[in-house]
Amino acid sequence: MGLKNKMQIKDFSKTSNKEFWLKKISESDWSAGKFLYEILRDGSFYDLCGEKSKVFLLTEGNDLISFCTYAELDDIPDADLTPWIGFVYTFPSFRGKRRIGKLLEYIYLCAKKDGYKNLYVSTNQKGLYENFGFKFFQEMKDIHNEMSLVYKMDIENKDYSDII
Repeated sequence: MGLKNKMQIKDFSKTSNKEFWLKKISESDWSAGKFLYEILRDGSFYDLCGEKSKVFLLTEGNDLISFCTYAELDDIPDADLTPWIGFVYTFPSFRGKRRIGKLLEYIYLCAKKDGYKNLYVSTNQKGLYENFGFKFFQEMKDIHNEMSLVYKMDIENKDYSDII
């Protein structure tokens, strides 16, 4: 009998096999995932997202299940709003089982530990982030001058169990 793989959350910047995981990110079927791959590959990720930003990977063995960023900056040019969850993606074969919730939960804990009062996400998806404890904040123009839905999680008054 083989050992059963367990899901793990990895900080991309601390992985020893970055090229392997970078290739996995590039295999996403989403344009923003391809863009994340490009800015990680060419080294502009920290310029665009902030020097303390991170990319987290949800893995099981050599499978990349989901990825997302915990970033100082996002596509909404309001510097007062930080930190952001961005580039949220789950590969199609792993969808429908709330696995992305594991990454969102982890980032919530990071933001709480880092002393932030709120956590933000910019999206065009209605009804997704509410399932993980976010509330609609407002519509805002992004860096491309397009309207985006901004959701906010109140970290100070949020019960951790609400997002699990």
